[in-house]
Amino acid sequence: MQKIKSLMARQGLKSPQESIADLSPVEDFRIPSKEEMREMREQPIDPQAEQEIINSIQEVYYSNDSFDMVQHELEKLPPELNLQELEEYRDKLKRQQAAVSKKVADLILEKQPSYVKELERVTSLQTNLQLAAVICTNARRQLSISKEDFTEASLGLLANQRRRHLLTGLLKSLRTIKTLQRTDVRLSEMLEEEDYPGAIQLCLECQKAASTFKHYSCISELNSKLQDTLEQIEEQLDVALSKTCKHFDVSHYTRVQLAYTLLEKTQTAMDQLHMHFTQAIHNTVFQVVLGYVELCAGNADTKFQKMQYKDLCTHITQDSYVPCLSDLCKALWEVMLSYHRTMQWHEEQDKEEPPPTTDEAGAADTEEAVVDHSYVKKKLEHGLTRIWQEVQLKVKAYLLGTDMSNFKYDDFIVVLDVISRLMQVGEEFCGSKSELLQESIKRQSVNYFKNYHRTRLEELRMFLENETWELCPVKSNFNIAQLHEFKFMGQSRSPSVSPSRQVLSSQDQVLSSKDQEVLSLFQHFSQEGNPFERHIDNKDEETEDVLASNGYESDELEKCVYQDYDSDSDVPDELKQDYVDEQTGDVPLKSASRETLRSRKKSDYSLNKGSNAPILTNTTLNVIRLVGKYIQMMNILKPIAFDVIHCVSQLFDYYLYAVYTFFGRNDMYESSGPGLISSRLRTTLNRIQESLIQMDSLGEGSSTVHGGPGEDRKEKVPSPHLSQLVVLTASETLYGLAQRVVATESLVFLAEQFEFLQSHLDTMMPAAKKPFLQQFYSQTVSTASELRKPIYWVVAAKALDYEQMLLLMAGVKWDIREIMSQHNVYVDVLLKEFEEFNKRLGDVSRHVRVPLPVSNVLWEHCIRLANRTLVEGYGNVKKCSNEGRALMQLDFQQFLMKLEKLTDMRPIPDKDFVETYIKAYYLTENDMEQFIKNHREYSMKQLANLVNVCLGSHINKKARQKLLAAIDDIDRPKR
Repeated sequence: MQKIKSLMARQGLKSPQESIADLSPVEDFRIPSKEEMREMREQPIDPQAEQEIINSIQEVYYSNDSFDMVQHELEKLPPELNLQELEEYRDKLKRQQAAVSKKVADLILEKQPSYVKELERVTSLQTNLQLAAVICTNARRQLSISKEDFTEASLGLLANQRRRHLLTGLLKSLRTIKTLQRTDVRLSEMLEEEDYPGAIQLCLECQKAASTFKHYSCISELNSKLQDTLEQIEEQLDVALSKTCKHFDVSHYTRVQLAYTLLEKTQTAMDQLHMHFTQAIHNTVFQVVLGYVELCAGNADTKFQKMQYKDLCTHITQDSYVPCLSDLCKALWEVMLSYHRTMQWHEEQDKEEPPPTTDEAGAADTEEAVVDHSYVKKKLEHGLTRIWQEVQLKVKAYLLGTDMSNFKYDDFIVVLDVISRLMQVGEEFCGSKSELLQESIKRQSVNYFKNYHRTRLEELRMFLENETWELCPVKSNFNIAQLHEFKFMGQSRSPSVSPSRQVLSSQDQVLSSKDQEVLSLFQHFSQEGNPFERHIDNKDEETEDVLASNGYESDELEKCVYQDYDSDSDVPDELKQDYVDEQTGDVPLKSASRETLRSRKKSDYSLNKGSNAPILTNTTLNVIRLVGKYIQMMNILKPIAFDVIHCVSQLFDYYLYAVYTFFGRNDMYESSGPGLISSRLRTTLNRIQESLIQMDSLGEGSSTVHGGPGEDRKEKVPSPHLSQLVVLTASETLYGLAQRVVATESLVFLAEQFEFLQSHLDTMMPAAKKPFLQQFYSQTVSTASELRKPIYWVVAAKALDYEQMLLLMAGVKWDIREIMSQHNVYVDVLLKEFEEFNKRLGDVSRHVRVPLPVSNVLWEHCIRLANRTLVEGYGNVKKCSNEGRALMQLDFQQFLMKLEKLTDMRPIPDKDFVETYIKAYYLTENDMEQFIKNHREYSMKQLANLVNVCLGSHINKKARQKLLAAIDDIDRPKR
């Protein structure tokens, strides 16, 4: 390296750093001097060789201007330097430099003419610029002179004119500002007049004007004041909107909605409206309940005002409960009516909307209006359910806040009626089934009804135990529809219509029945009135007149009793069944035709006045009224329909069981009367005894009670006891026949009324529970008339002296040898007994009408007992001849002939029973064996008497033993 530096110093070369510092990029491509140009010309020119030299230059030399060629060449030096090689490489670089310089020189010479031409253009441009500078200098000098002579005076006039124009505009602006500052007075006046749209329009115009003059400092304060005023208007507008929740006024609501439209807050207004309705419901019910609580408390204690609504409802007293509920529903009706009329207003506005405009601005406004209307419509529709839900919650809290189990029936019915009407309002309001109200009123109703029914059953037992079974005189055309409790059936046969809709107030009667079917509650009471006021008007209609005066209807009727005896035009169709049809299943009585009945009405032991009047007692009437109350409650509250009908059935069951217990249960005669109690009736009585009667009070069956649950026992009622005032042992009164007739026929009448109500009850009964109702009617109600047999059998068994008959027959000699033409004395005695019975029956009929079916049953029982007594007497005969058999036939024929004159009953009961037994005395041995097998209605003793007395002398001992063994085989299954 030291050798290279010394060599460079001898040749006068600079170091690379110095060379780089002295050379600029332009100098790398400097123009060759004349000597260099001459030297290059003197060198031989070979273009191809020259091009090859240029091509041999490395690419790196062409890379960029900042390339350091010296550094590059020094870096290429090998570690071991060779002078010869360095000189050869230097010569190579010189040749390349010379070639490049020559190429550059050739290019410069080639472009020289263009360079000269461009230089001439630059010189000419310089000359023109110098001339322009002189012209500008002269122009400025001339303008300065003109300004001094003319412009200043003229422009001064223009400036003054412009200033005057500006001041005029300023004066106008100041007057506008002064007007703006005075608008607050006018705004206050408009707000007092409730002209909200005008106030908002004025305020918005003032704000727009204020924004025009916002560059004035005084306007900023005015602008904030207008903003405060606008907010105040919105607050008053919100208050005005809340007023529509209780008392809707079309003009008032129209102004409010127009005001919100100007504010472009239609959707906000709808949100606020629903909030106000919710708040109105809460405030309304709270104030109503609070007023009654404070009134009942008798002091102005402020503790009630701080209570929650739910807690406040628990302080309502029983006396104020119904009025408070009525006022509560009236207040809620006003709120719902306001909401309903609000929806109507919006529907009418939608119909009156103008057609959409075609310009762009109008189209944008129309689209925004459509969005607002859609939002309002959906909000109102959704609000229906929300409002009704709030109403239900408030009423539910009120209903459950008080225990109604001890309410009076009329008060509870009013509660049910009001709630039923409220549910009807809810259905018309939003189509809701009011599940919350139904659940709460059902809970209260079940609680109330269990307690109410238990009390009524106890009352019924008390009535039955104090009942003397005297006839309660009623009009001949008496019908349960005449009772106040059944008024709803006369007004509407449809059980789906609640009494609240059936009762019409005086203002409802203005409308025709057709209009009443069309108009809903909201249409009918849209302007005035309230649907919760109508039940008050109905209390004056509770008068009724079903009792006959002094037991008779009138003197005129008394005169017509026998003249119109065959006329039943005044008897309701339901009561005609008393004479037309007595279908009782197992009862063998056939219902007679109307013609037959008319021909036999003289046999109907009824000589008193008002003979067609139903037979019933005060207790019967009370049961019927109670049934009416139950059905009325069931009509109003359908969810507990099954519970009510079940309780209705218990009323009938208990009445039937009481009548049977008082007059039909007699072990001495009950067992002796074959077929007196049908299997269906016996099953019914057992069912009633097990399910309804407290057996321990009877001193029997207590084991079944002690093992049962307490709740089941609580629902049972002690068996009633017959009043000591009722005497059933006097023969003069036919052993209480009048009382028996009244009791039994009142039960039959009650059963007929139940039959009359069956279709109504069936429509109310849930489908799943209808088999219970059908079974109740088929197994219980239809068996009422079957009680006639066991009840009147007791009378028939005591009315005639059958024991005396047997004694008289035992004293007759039957083994006579000649045919007698005179009947025995016992026949006359028996007929005399029947005549005495007929006389006593007539005496009883003078006090109580004895219906034809009753007299038929009595005669049938007496004749049947008499005939069986005859057979029993004939079966006691020890010796008998053929002439004795003829005497038996003579006696019986005499008895039949005289008996047929006393009664119209045909055929005579058990006539064949006696005749067949008498004729059996003439049978042979073989015929007797067949007779024994075919006639099991006779007792073993009676059949054995036939074998011993009739065939004893004609057959041997073995044959007799065979026949007696056959009799014993027949009797063995009975044992």
